[in-house]
Amino acid sequence: MSLDTVVEDIREEAHARAEDIRSEGETRAEEIESTAQADADEIVADAEADVEREIEQLREQRLSSAKLEAKQKRLEARRDVLGEVREAVEAELAALEGDTREELTRDLLDAASAEFDEGDDVNVYGRDEDADLIESIIDDYDGYEYAGEYDCLGGVVVESDQSRVRINNTFDSVLEDVWEDNLQEISNRLFEQ
Repeated sequence: MSLDTVVEDIREEAHARAEDIRSEGETRAEEIESTAQADADEIVADAEADVEREIEQLREQRLSSAKLEAKQKRLEARRDVLGEVREAVEAELAALEGDTREELTRDLLDAASAEFDEGDDVNVYGRDEDADLIESIIDDYDGYEYAGEYDCLGGVVVESDQSRVRINNTFDSVLEDVWEDNLQEISNRLFEQ
């Protein structure tokens, strides 16, 4: 074996070894590249899923916000309508005249009188426009006196120092009680769905 042959054998072996190393390197590089691509694909998929979740969450928030705003506007509109109905009822009560006003005022005074003892000095207050009406009604009661104006739609406020009792039987107080007791029914009738 000559030196040239040995050199050639070493060279061939070195080339074969280099080819094996290069082949292993390429295989390893392909594995690394494949792993990196898989990792990149997973990162992209996760990012896309995160973006989709955020979009869905944002859409749900906006939808929920829009629904809440619409509900608030409906409630405001209902409140406005109920306020208008209440004002219309108050105007009707204030405009009552003649026998109807006298009958209601007399009934309210009778109901209040049940709270006072016989012989009590009783002061009766009412709407300024009803002063003559109240004075004519209290002529039927002993110890009752018209004591002046009370800011109301009608009816009476009755009090006595002896009993330390004050009864508010105004149209306003009766309306307030009826309104509160029947608000749900009123609302249901106005806003049947």
